[in-house]
Formats: sequence, C-alpha cells, structure tokens
Amino acid sequence: MGWITVISIWFIPVLIAFVLMYGTYKQVPTYETFVEGAKEGFGMAVSIIPYLVGMLVAISVFRASGAMDFIINLMKPVLQAIGIPSEIVPLAMIRPISGTGALGMTSDLIATHGPDSFIGRLASTMQGSTDTTFYVLTVYFGAVGIKKMGDALKVGLLADVVGIIASILIVTYVFGM
Repeated sequence: MGWITVISIWFIPVLIAFVLMYGTYKQVPTYETFVEGAKEGFGMAVSIIPYLVGMLVAISVFRASGAMDFIINLMKPVLQAIGIPSEIVPLAMIRPISGTGALGMTSDLIATHGPDSFIGRLASTMQGSTDTTFYVLTVYFGAVGIKKMGDALKVGLLADVVGIIASILIVTYVFGM
C-alpha cells in the first residue's frame, strides 16, 4: 500500500480527532456543539426544499417539452462548421442547472464514445470546468433568504460559458479532434 493511499485513508479520521481534541482543550462542549450544528443543518435543509422542488420541476419540463432537442437541432449546422460535436451541447446546457443530470449525461457520453475519445475527454473536462450555477444560487441564496440574485446569476453563467469554451479549446489543443 502506497503512502498516498495511507494518507487518504487516515486523513479524515485524524482531522476529526484533532478537531475534537482541540475543542476539548479549548473547553468547548464538543458534543453539544455538534448536536446544535446538526439541528441548524436540518432546519436549513427543510427550508430549501421548495427551491429545490421548483428547480427540479423546471428541469423536467424543459427536457420533456423537447425544447432541448429543438435547440440542439437548430445549432447543429453552426457547431459542425466550427468543429464542436453536437453531442456535447446537452451537457453544456444541463451542467449549470443540475449536477446529477450532467453527471448522467457525462456517463452516457463516456459509455457511448469511450473515455479516451474526444467527446469523452471533452465531457469530462467540461464536467470539471463548470458548476451547477442555478443549483448553487437556488440552494445557497434560498438558504440565507437572498431574493435578488440577478448579478450573481449573470456572473455564474458567464463563468460557465468561459469554462465550456476553455474546455473545448484546451481539449482540442491537447488531444485534437
């Protein structure tokens, strides 16, 4: 067993033990503090359920309506002209909305085209280079009660577009088509 494996196995338990010992040393009631934090976490989880349900319904309606397929078919000639595989567009569209949906699409692309294919590498790179912007805004802003999230949405989507473009450029440069 390599030393990296040993470190990865023991890191979390050692970190937890350190926090507990440090808290005890500083005379913090560690168990009571943990229970209080768990109560707050549960309350927060319950408070964000309406936001999550709304987001999941919107995703389902978008996919079931055929709007995604329509947009992909509309963009296909332009994408082919600039050398971007149209198979990657659903991932680029879903990634800002749903991490789980994007992971499922990435898995499907890798299963269909292979992990070492251009599309497989591009999907993997795109998955790691973008974020679930709508999910993050819905959950975190909803949890703290922020209603106006327009600027954060714009910046988050801009970051996603930059991540998508950078993924395409870098994978094309490093691996070619």
